[in-house]
Amino acid sequence: MKSVLDPAVVAAIDDLEVVARYIVEGLRTGEHRSPFHGFSAEFSQYRPYRPGDDLKYLDWKVLARTDRLYTRQFRETTNLSAMLVLDASASMAYPADGVSKFKYARMLTAALAYLLVQQGDAVGLMTTDHGRLLYLPPRGGKMHLRRVLAQLSKLTPSGTWSPGAVIARAAELLRRRGVLLVLSDFYDDDAATLTELKRASRRGHEAGILQVMSKPEIEFPYSGGTEFEDLESSARRVVDAAGIARGYRARVGEFLERWRADARGSAIDYALMTTDRPPDEALRGYLIRRGAGRDVTPLAGAHH
Repeated sequence: MKSVLDPAVVAAIDDLEVVARYIVEGLRTGEHRSPFHGFSAEFSQYRPYRPGDDLKYLDWKVLARTDRLYTRQFRETTNLSAMLVLDASASMAYPADGVSKFKYARMLTAALAYLLVQQGDAVGLMTTDHGRLLYLPPRGGKMHLRRVLAQLSKLTPSGTWSPGAVIARAAELLRRRGVLLVLSDFYDDDAATLTELKRASRRGHEAGILQVMSKPEIEFPYSGGTEFEDLESSARRVVDAAGIARGYRARVGEFLERWRADARGSAIDYALMTTDRPPDEALRGYLIRRGAGRDVTPLAGAHH
């Protein structure tokens, strides 16, 4: 079923709990089992082996008796612990008109927190506010969810951030194995960011990134003499938009593909989220693919 949640309409709602509920209700259309998995489980049932299944779950006794391959499936018994890392740097304020990357990423963060708490898991938040690190430890329950949403509601994008340092701290504070999910445009310090995501994976966490971009950044629909401002340094420059358009689009395409390939090569979940896409559709696609164990290719509406 096609979503009816217009990003601009949803972003205009002041109550972030209402926003989160709308998105979660929308992404649950066509109910499916949650793709977030706990780490302690009890045996549930057998199913035929499929290429790519983890061989450690093969039942060798059944193979010996039947000459057929079956894997054991398990039911989750331990709650998940998740840390959501939100980029609140100034570059996320683009575009100034309409749905900015920050507003969109905040909606997704709120919806994920709502979903996790609803299914009995613990969720934490790591972000920055004017350069100051803000942290809420992973916990469950409605009261904690409201604290997370209240903190998100107060945020405004500003300044710069050091994603590598923030991700390292988030992974350290995620005491037991869990999910570490970062929402950002990933313009800052690619190497350090990827290094810390890989380190988090080595610590046993499931690392993932949601790269939030706007269509104008990808498609560059400008012409003539156009003034651009760096939102983090405030530097301004007038350029011939038509003259640089082709080169710009190629470089952005390479930038996005590099992130997708690096994430995939490092066993890190990846999805490109564009701010014009209904947030429930975007999250549904990511969660379904995550549950299937595949990386998420760029979403419809994003053209290089």
